[in-house]
Amino acid sequence: MKPIRLMSGFFTVGIWTLLSRVMGFARDILIAGYLGTGVAAQAFIIAFSLPNLFRRFFAEGAFNMAFVPMFSKKLEGGEDARAFAQDAFVAMTLILSVFTVVGIIFMPWLVTAMASGFREDARFDLAVEYGRIAFPYIMFISLTALLSGVLNATGRFVAAAAAPVILNVVFIIAMLVTALLGRDMSDSLGMGIDRALGLQIGDSLALAVPLGGILQMGIVWWAASRAGFTMTLRMPRWTPELKKLAMIAAPAALAGGVVQINLLVGRQVASFFDGAVAWLSYADRLYQLPLGVVGIAIGVVLLPDLSRRLRAGDAAGGRDAFNRAAELSLALTVPAAVALLVIPVPLTSVLFQRGAFTPEDTMATALAVAVYGLGLPAFVLQKSLQPLFFAREDTRRPFIYALVAMVLNLVIALGLAPYVGFIAAALGTTAVGWIMVAQLWIGSRNMGAAATWDDRFRARIWRIVLSSVGMGVVLFGAAVVLGPFLATEGLRYLALAVLITIGIVSYFGIGQMIGAFRLQDFRRALRR
Repeated sequence: MKPIRLMSGFFTVGIWTLLSRVMGFARDILIAGYLGTGVAAQAFIIAFSLPNLFRRFFAEGAFNMAFVPMFSKKLEGGEDARAFAQDAFVAMTLILSVFTVVGIIFMPWLVTAMASGFREDARFDLAVEYGRIAFPYIMFISLTALLSGVLNATGRFVAAAAAPVILNVVFIIAMLVTALLGRDMSDSLGMGIDRALGLQIGDSLALAVPLGGILQMGIVWWAASRAGFTMTLRMPRWTPELKKLAMIAAPAALAGGVVQINLLVGRQVASFFDGAVAWLSYADRLYQLPLGVVGIAIGVVLLPDLSRRLRAGDAAGGRDAFNRAAELSLALTVPAAVALLVIPVPLTSVLFQRGAFTPEDTMATALAVAVYGLGLPAFVLQKSLQPLFFAREDTRRPFIYALVAMVLNLVIALGLAPYVGFIAAALGTTAVGWIMVAQLWIGSRNMGAAATWDDRFRARIWRIVLSSVGMGVVLFGAAVVLGPFLATEGLRYLALAVLITIGIVSYFGIGQMIGAFRLQDFRRALRR
């Protein structure tokens, strides 16, 4: 993949991911307005977290990290990549079908493992109910991830990147329709309109999860079929390629499991503080916007590209791809991290504070946003560094690094919780993010020239940081001036848009002046 095509791939995935995140914000704005941080909101967040936890374990976190390099190398070598993908599709369908049934049966134990603080109140039974409805999503989204890997490896990024938009659209429609039809029913439930409507919307959200998963899988299956990779169900067979895939995926699965234990630790800490599960979830949505747009795009495009280059023996091309990916990711996420640190309260209040979401919820969520902002560059750098290992089919060392990070996260989150409360979970997540980057970077030093920084990266990185700091100063001053407008109903959306525009213009203006990047590079990739 040529550098310009690589860049255009980043932007293709990034733009569709941006649309998905924007729709996700619309979804979360509605959830915050209708449900706030109450019982239904916390129960749904935990229920939806369960299939997503295992999704990262089975799909993006493990299976695809092993599948994509093998599939890409078969394509590059002219081997029968389609048969390999078909065998993997059937095997995953069988495994996930069994796993889904087991998960539904043992849902009370899964909810306890995720949020044992729920066991003493009404949140527990509701989370179990929602969890059983939503859990089949794990099968549909994991198969979607496999089909997306096939498409990405062949250079077709649009359908896989667009699929997440569908889930958010289904969520939004479900909430709006329920709100429209549900108010007349709420009076007869004897619990107040707002509470009854919240429970109805929670039910609708739970039902929307598997429906959205089916639609996501449908669009990527259709796109893969058009690309010549029609996946069908048949009797599974155990082949040498699947055995090799399982052997490579096992350490990645363990690494994915360790990462998810970090998530479990955070949820467990939050479950003992009323409202904290929702505060951390809404904060997570804010920092996931730049992380998703940039980090996921980098990881999706870089892994198959590096795999093909290694197969072809193109070390120079691999080094250029790695450096441009890291450079682009930091150029877009360092300023985002500074913004999350400088204006977390305006962001949170304008986006979420309405209806059931109170000013107290705003301040707690904003604190978590700022802490996550400190770790944002680390989360994105991991997406650039991990493909160096996975492209070489090395999943053992990332597992060891993740194990170290897990232990440290346990120490930080559980050790600090009695003293700083729910925010200990966010502090642990941010700290281990940087620890993982350090481990990945040190571990990549024996990979040769393809894993080293080039002169262009070294010359630009400090300028990117300087431009971001300058933007932060401008942003802080602008937030003070616009403060009254940010608190005025009817003007706050416009004021936030002006504030964000000031930040963007100042960052790119300063960056262009001091040579942090060239704007024509971004324009060229966007045009393509």
